[in-house]
Amino acid sequence: MPWQLKAASLIGNPVGVSMQNGTGTSGILCGIENGELLLMEYLYHSQFAMKHYPAYTIADVHPFPACVPARYEYSYYEGI
Repeated sequence: MPWQLKAASLIGNPVGVSMQNGTGTSGILCGIENGELLLMEYLYHSQFAMKHYPAYTIADVHPFPACVPARYEYSYYEGI
């Protein structure tokens, strides 16, 4: 399935984005407009940025998997 069709159903959700050059990024998919994928990315502290990625630079878009706590033997919060 072309990433554009997949991405349309993922708007508002966390996604991983594979780029044509082999790199990747992740964030909340905010939309696809004017030939660009709009992704809200975390920077640091309490700062976020809306990044615009041209469609021709994107290889694929992947939804984040669901969290299933029972799969983990140790939770970070158990050590606090």
